[in-house]
Amino acid sequence: MTAELTPREAYEARQQDYLSGCAVGEHQSGGRRHGEAPHPYRTCFQRDRDRIMHCSAFRRLDFKTQVFVPHECDHFRTRLTHTLEVAQIGRAIGRALRLNEDLIEATALAHDLGHPPFGHCGEGVLDELMADEGGFEHNRQSLRVVDYLEHPYPAFRGLNLTAAVRECLARHQTRYDTPACGDFDASLQAPLEGQVVDLADEIAYTAADLEDALAAEWIITDDLASLALWRRAWATAEADAPDARAIHKRIRACKAVLAAMVDDVVENTPERLAAAGAADVEDVRSAEAKLAVFSPEIAEEAAGLQEFLLARVYLHPRSGSRRNKARRIIAELFAHYLSTPGDLPKRYQQRTDAEGARRVICDYIAGMTDRFAADRYRDISA
Repeated sequence: MTAELTPREAYEARQQDYLSGCAVGEHQSGGRRHGEAPHPYRTCFQRDRDRIMHCSAFRRLDFKTQVFVPHECDHFRTRLTHTLEVAQIGRAIGRALRLNEDLIEATALAHDLGHPPFGHCGEGVLDELMADEGGFEHNRQSLRVVDYLEHPYPAFRGLNLTAAVRECLARHQTRYDTPACGDFDASLQAPLEGQVVDLADEIAYTAADLEDALAAEWIITDDLASLALWRRAWATAEADAPDARAIHKRIRACKAVLAAMVDDVVENTPERLAAAGAADVEDVRSAEAKLAVFSPEIAEEAAGLQEFLLARVYLHPRSGSRRNKARRIIAELFAHYLSTPGDLPKRYQQRTDAEGARRVICDYIAGMTDRFAADRYRDISA
């Protein structure tokens, strides 16, 4: 008599029948550093997702800056809502391409865990302060968070994620991210699921930062008239609802930018896979370049929109004072803890001898929310 399958085994069997040959199956997870018995009804990637969602670093994303300061308007994206949007977009693309949505979701939810307070400005300051200690880059820090800084288990540090999720995080690469492949062969590509998260990240911040900048009135729709991707998106919004109010057309146009980029990935990726003769995960890994990518046309148009956002939004004059304040807060906090390590929480003090004070202080500050960093700065300045 054949033994009855557990709910997890039944799910994995159905999944294997459905997934593309180039998708990562649960049996290709690469295992965990610390062995664990399989769960009766959750797959290994679902467990990874759940561990990420329940960790403290994930919760702290709620009060970390994406572009606009969270407490200035409840409608602006935070680092957490950006992360959720990346997961949603990634899963939509993955479903269309018959990839492993659970691997995509776990990677997406963890991809910004290492982001410090005050967005990319905070990252830049920490990188300068850590120049003699290997620097700081939020992508590498995300891997450090899940591998070491999170400590929910008594027997070991880290979340004990599968190798596949760790690899996708280590190889995460967008315009603002650099891969950190220390544990993985740098000559290989990420699995398609990881490549999809890279694209979902780029799509999410491009469309969302555009929408938030328009809502904040840092730019107006007329400023975007020279950008082909925006012109098509605006035409779509007008055609769909010609009598709509301007605010609704603006919102719908931003959604049309997102949809155009997603549609392009879904259409272009199978063509790239076929052209490369990729039939399985190893073919994807050994390809000369990424296979989940935008078409050349959309890639060029998206780059043009991102250059516009850099010049007109990320470097907007009104953000200059915020950047200066953020630099001052992080630099002075770092100097304070370096001169007065006794003010660090005890669990951080205990690590300084083995890891070095600067790295421990960097970990502490990188984990802060904008609000907590500002509060600590006021405390030391009083």
